[in-house]
Amino acid sequence: MRRLGPLSAIFGVAILLVAASVVFLPWTKTAVAQPKANASSADKQKPAPASAPAPQIAVPGTALYQVEKGESTHTLIRKYWADSSYMTTAEFLAAVRDANPGKIKGDWPKPGETLVIPGMNGSIVEKPVPMAKDAEVRAIYLTHIMAGSRNGMDLIKRWRASGGNSVVFDVKDSDGSIGIPFDHPLNAGAARPSIPNLAKLVRWMHQQNLHVIARIAIFRDERLVTRHPEVAVQSRRSNQAWRENGKLVWTDPSNPQVQDYNIALAMQAIAGGVDEIQFDYVRFPAEGDQKDAKFHSEAAHPQWQRTDVITDFLSKAYAKIHAAGDLLSLDVFGVMAWQRPVDLSHTGQDISGMAKYCDILSPMIYPSHFFGMDGYKVPGDAPEHFIGESMDRFQKVTAVSGVVLRPWLQAFGWKTPSYSPAYIETQVAVAKAHSGIGFLFWNARNDYSKPFAAMPAMKANPAKFFHGDEKPAAPAKAAGM
Repeated sequence: MRRLGPLSAIFGVAILLVAASVVFLPWTKTAVAQPKANASSADKQKPAPASAPAPQIAVPGTALYQVEKGESTHTLIRKYWADSSYMTTAEFLAAVRDANPGKIKGDWPKPGETLVIPGMNGSIVEKPVPMAKDAEVRAIYLTHIMAGSRNGMDLIKRWRASGGNSVVFDVKDSDGSIGIPFDHPLNAGAARPSIPNLAKLVRWMHQQNLHVIARIAIFRDERLVTRHPEVAVQSRRSNQAWRENGKLVWTDPSNPQVQDYNIALAMQAIAGGVDEIQFDYVRFPAEGDQKDAKFHSEAAHPQWQRTDVITDFLSKAYAKIHAAGDLLSLDVFGVMAWQRPVDLSHTGQDISGMAKYCDILSPMIYPSHFFGMDGYKVPGDAPEHFIGESMDRFQKVTAVSGVVLRPWLQAFGWKTPSYSPAYIETQVAVAKAHSGIGFLFWNARNDYSKPFAAMPAMKANPAKFFHGDEKPAAPAKAAGM
């Protein structure tokens, strides 16, 4: 047997080393890769990122609002109160605070906070409540600013408790200001109305069992003629808008745009649920340079008189208002009962013709306004004469028309030294004794302290003062529906 020599030994060792490398190389790679495998396992063991919170959902009857930087509670009033079921802003904000405990400090909610807005029950729809035209109405008048305020609501509730059963409030006053939302080309750019949700206010009045009358001052409209002088009475001399004693206040009663504008406003009020439309200033201007005044009807209907323009307008308005289920009443000068030719030619108020196109005539028989008539130096202190005489004359002029006479009575002390609660009682008693059915009290400042003082005595003797009619109760409805 031969032994290995030195070269053979070296060669053998080399072969063993190569073999070892072939055997252990995979293990070496495995050992190097092991930390990476361990890291992946550690990653898999980490908790998953937290998912975003589920979005808050408004429950029925509410809305959600996310507050932006710089917004106060006044933002919520502007955005939500009008369409909420709450009648006053104070009630609304109190409810918002209750629904969001700790989220509103003072008037400043935290930016980014999501607030729950209660009382959002959807659009309020109110319908007129029918009443016979000869039912007794006992009403006070309110401006639209007063009617849309908390003080107005308090005044209405007090009137109802005292024995009143109706309210007259402005939808459009004689300065042309409109108190309700009215989307019309001639009303573009109007300020936020003082009654932003008419249906809500009317519903509340119906819930008080009140007859709701919307007054619209028709053709005397300073705002409209200032913005749209093309619809004003025109001056023959200047070919510009005519002015009554220097004042730009009269739209052209014969202009179809003006007529359509006022009828559209009446229909908007009916859509808000009012029970009766009352037109005031349904006439031509009676003062100023009459010869300089030029009207649309002169070219369109050259054979017409001013009385024809008024009755034609009323015939169109009456048809639409009746079809919508409302009554129509007209305010007229008390002196028109005398039907003097000069009054007829200027105003166009032919009482017998007007009576054909309305349900109620409301003559404004304020004793203090009968200047220089029938020999009285202080006509304001002669309510028995002027109210009695006026009512008798109106009754005679309208005898065959079937129209109801419901007078405006004086609830102010201008040029009337004897104005008092007793003065109020006298007017009501005389109007009733002379065929009046109900009454309306007028005070431009909405100060009814004397009528309120007179009501207890009148309620104690209803046969002398009242017929006693009440409006049929409105059907009960869920709040905000």
